[in-house]
Amino acid sequence: EVHLVESGGGVVQPGGSLRLSCAASGFTFSSDDMSWVRQAPGKGPERVSTINTGAYTYYADSVKGRFTISRDNAKNTLYLQMNSLKPEDTGLYYCARARGYHDYWGQGTQVTVSS
Repeated sequence: EVHLVESGGGVVQPGGSLRLSCAASGFTFSSDDMSWVRQAPGKGPERVSTINTGAYTYYADSVKGRFTISRDNAKNTLYLQMNSLKPEDTGLYYCARARGYHDYWGQGTQVTVSS
């Protein structure tokens, strides 16, 4: 059974940093593209970043230059390094497996950027 468990969220001041992690199990992690998707209060889901099996990366325009996605296939773990955080980055961050669409999601980790 596929399991995705996010961690690393919290409350941070504008300009601060957080590193999110997602522990994956139940499938061959190295063989799948993976994404971070966030949902802000009152808004729909937004794909933040994707990394494919060849380490090619995609970033939403809103986070380019500030966020970095990476993966450690030996540890079955996905990461999102978030720097220069802004209040508009506030939301619930999910990791998701990407097979043309996001078929499995974790439970999410809350990120709140506030002074």
